[in-house]
Amino acid sequence: MAESNAAQWYPTAAYLYVLHLDGPALAWEYLRRNPDYRRDWLRRGVDPIQVAHRWGLRLLEDPKCDARDAQPDWTSDPNHLVHIRPDDDTGGEPHPFRIWRLPGYKSLIHDGARWVLTCQLARRILRVAIAPTLEDGMTYAVAVRAGARMALRWRAAETELPLLDTTYTEPIAVVAHRPGRNALLHLRALQALDGTLAGASQREVAEVLFGCATVAKHWYDDSDLRAQVRRLIRRGKVFMRGGYRHLVHTETTGKGRSD
Repeated sequence: MAESNAAQWYPTAAYLYVLHLDGPALAWEYLRRNPDYRRDWLRRGVDPIQVAHRWGLRLLEDPKCDARDAQPDWTSDPNHLVHIRPDDDTGGEPHPFRIWRLPGYKSLIHDGARWVLTCQLARRILRVAIAPTLEDGMTYAVAVRAGARMALRWRAAETELPLLDTTYTEPIAVVAHRPGRNALLHLRALQALDGTLAGASQREVAEVLFGCATVAKHWYDDSDLRAQVRRLIRRGKVFMRGGYRHLVHTETTGKGRSD
């Protein structure tokens, strides 16, 4: 994250977690860098919910927290958000909801109307909206929101639904695909954006991203390297200034070239 000390954005290793984020988490990484959002967070007053809605959030989130610690609650639900509620069909096979038996790192918040749970296991992320009437141990049913994107929502959520099944006692094996080109673009765009926000020149950004030797050899007015750095900075600014909203509904954890 770009602060007054520019050296904080130098190590690329500090950005590697970005390669494993899904769309909603990436959207937060761009939004939390927006100077206007950071100003609104500091000046949040008597009506913080209205301020949050202006940014596409139900609740304001601390911009100092990156996507590993923050749990932004978007007003427009991600495609792969699963809704669970009590199951009224008593004749079916009982399947109790056991929140603390779900695998992975869990985050739970209440947005005033429902509980929102995020479970992350390796690169698999399960996002669940829990009806307030559902209690631990009750049988439950799974639903996705109806509408024009209903089929897309179901396909997006389907791959993560097995994480809800707490009847298995054996450890879950997870295969993490190699991050793809799009994930690497986001990593570089965020690092380039941080450098720019810290006051670095385009050449300095290029030296951090690609190395001083490469820049010394390929940095001139019409070089591809210079154009690439400009595109990365522009990409970061576009997502920061509003493009992040599209990432909320985007699946970014595709397969890498090795697949």
